Amino acid sequence: MPSGSPQGQRQQRPAKLVICISGLTGTGKSTVGRELAKRYGLRYVSGGEALKAKAAELGYDVGKPGWWEGPEGMKFMEERLRNPQFDREVDAWLVQLGREGGVVIDSWTIAWLLDKGIGLRIWLYASPGVRAQRVAVRDRMNVQEALEALTAKDTRTRAVYKRIYGFDLWDLSPYDLIIDTDNLTKEEAIKAICAVIESMRARGEFD
Repeated sequence: MPSGSPQGQRQQRPAKLVICISGLTGTGKSTVGRELAKRYGLRYVSGGEALKAKAAELGYDVGKPGWWEGPEGMKFMEERLRNPQFDREVDAWLVQLGREGGVVIDSWTIAWLLDKGIGLRIWLYASPGVRAQRVAVRDRMNVQEALEALTAKDTRTRAVYKRIYGFDLWDLSPYDLIIDTDNLTKEEAIKAICAVIESMRARGEFD
């Protein structure tokens, strides 16, 4: 279609900023995601929280610290393996929000499912030991318990997404930016991400 047409002009406008942030439990994605939303005046949404709401509808007590890593969280994982409806509904909602723009999406799937060309896709990495230490403090458990719980959760989550969508959670090819948070403070990780966002804005990729 000619670029002078109304539709062509709309396509040339910079998109609203979309930040897709992913990472395993204990990498800091929720903390970083909320801060980025605050800095850029964006809505923050969490796929994990949306799934917990689905679990609550089924009668799970999702208010406990470390719920995902506990027995009920593991049981809900098994339900998700049997019935992909929970994940598909949440992910369809997240994709729609991404298409509308102006949002930070905290999700393990969004980088795979959102249309190509929309948003900055970030993976936060942390080593198993560092993740376990963070989760132990957050959920008031010892480090070994946290490490075992995280290993079990990672394995089940990987199986869920492999079965539903066919992708491997360990494949980081959809991501534009990978940040190792082992030796970075929250502020340092956010500063690195903001530098990339400002560079993309300077090139006219976002409003």
